[in-house]
Amino acid sequence: MANKLRIVGAVLALAGLGFFGAAIFAFTEVQAGQNSLQKFSEAQNVELSYNEDGQLVDRGTVEGAEAILSLLKDDWGYKVVESELDANDPLVNTGTEYMYQMALVAHHTLTGTTTVTLDEDVEYNGETFEAGTYEVATDGKYWADFDRMHPLEGPARAQAWTATAHALMGELGVGSVTASTLKLGLGIVGLIGGLGGLFLVIGGACFWIARDVAPAAANTEVKATAAA
Repeated sequence: MANKLRIVGAVLALAGLGFFGAAIFAFTEVQAGQNSLQKFSEAQNVELSYNEDGQLVDRGTVEGAEAILSLLKDDWGYKVVESELDANDPLVNTGTEYMYQMALVAHHTLTGTTTVTLDEDVEYNGETFEAGTYEVATDGKYWADFDRMHPLEGPARAQAWTATAHALMGELGVGSVTASTLKLGLGIVGLIGGLGGLFLVIGGACFWIARDVAPAAANTEVKATAAA
């Protein structure tokens, strides 16, 4: 019985060491990814704006930043991690900061206006739009919300949602997903390391129990021999 427990303990201990090795490997890979993301962020050198009180601001106002956060949290349903919005580290290099920056681009696009000029009168769906210059509000419309056949909305869509706006949001989205994936990777490292520790503890317990089982078994044999 004692030998069997030692064998089980040895197998569990080896499995625990294997899990620890996997955790170390995974941790080095996560660190490499974090370092790469940090270097990328430093190369772009995009920083969020804070006032002297450490409050997040947009174009100099706290209200502007609050509107962006409202878009991010209320409209997009993103769970903002407040600790990632750090006035002492304004560099955009965390998931929340990337998503905030994406919301900033979207907010100013959604609330902006564009100028559309018609060279001649245009009739559309029974409505006549006279030749002239129009200021067209984006009015919270995303790319797909515009009527591309409309004489004003069609041109306004391309002017509001420019290739630059789409590219910035796509790039920031990749940064956010990368940061979130790396955070998830750290959680997996902790899980693997925890399993390794658990297996080592159980393996050690098997050896500890086997140490007590051996004398007990020997005493039982002695008593049985004496009784015979």
